Amino acid sequence: MGLDTVKAKPHDRLAAMLSDEMAAVNALIRERMASKHAPRIPEVTAHLVEAGGKRLRPMLTLAAANICGYDGPYHVHLAATVEFIHTATLLHDDVVDESAQRRGRPTANLLWDNKSSVLVGDYLFARSFQLMTEPGNLRVLEILSNAAATIAEGEVLQLTAAQDLSTDEDIYLQVVRGKTAALFSAATEVGGVIAGSDPAQVQALFDYGDALGIAFQIADDLLDYMGDSSATGKNVGDDFRERKLTLPVIKAVAAADEEERAFWQRTIEKGKQEEGDLEHALKLLNKHGALEATREDALGWSEKAKASMAQLPQSELRDVMIELADFVVARLY
Repeated sequence: MGLDTVKAKPHDRLAAMLSDEMAAVNALIRERMASKHAPRIPEVTAHLVEAGGKRLRPMLTLAAANICGYDGPYHVHLAATVEFIHTATLLHDDVVDESAQRRGRPTANLLWDNKSSVLVGDYLFARSFQLMTEPGNLRVLEILSNAAATIAEGEVLQLTAAQDLSTDEDIYLQVVRGKTAALFSAATEVGGVIAGSDPAQVQALFDYGDALGIAFQIADDLLDYMGDSSATGKNVGDDFRERKLTLPVIKAVAAADEEERAFWQRTIEKGKQEEGDLEHALKLLNKHGALEATREDALGWSEKAKASMAQLPQSELRDVMIELADFVVARLY
């Protein structure tokens, strides 16, 4: 699943506009993922870092700093920090989820082992903390360290909430903020902070990243039930088969009668799935308007992201970031 499912690609425009600075970010990443004493570290890290990811989060840091008029060197350090945190979480996630593929390639835990993935992820977290101290800005350190804690907290919350029918929309939102939005909002917020922007602009950048991350994750969860598998790279119903309680199902469970609730308990909580259960789940989601309501939520968060950016100085970078907020939900039209 990715941002390549429609023709216009604002993230490609961002990459072109920020190409020189992203080259500096990538050079710093390669330099800091080196290890004199443990060659396994650069081997594992390079496998993931060089896998062709879009580097959207570090680009958001660079873009935010540029929009706010920053002309120093440290937005590059912060962008690399954000990418290290992201890469560390991916290594850990693939172990937790027992994943075999990421970005179309075998995962590090499959090519090496779980121990290597976890420990190299720990190394990257440590490297990210070294990097985030270098600008000498305590507020930046606070934002990024808080984000790292929120991500970890969200992952643990998801372990307990993912198959519990008592999980409501507030808990779902807390999980989404942990797994996706926290790093988006930190990435944009630190760009404004390092530029010395006023508190209103910094808050607007935080709000943009938060809303963009939530919109993206809700869209991702919705497309699991209504997407085109040839376009998304996922099979329709993967989340259902993996017993993940995402927003469409949470909405359907909230509206369920006794018989429908028993169906969700059997398939999601107990994991006793039978032939035809996915089709019945889709029928219930449509019966209660859960798919359309989820779509409206995603579009609403996209609008919040766009409204936040409207408070920042007009520039081509700002306009592309507004387009990006439309783009993450364009798959739902």
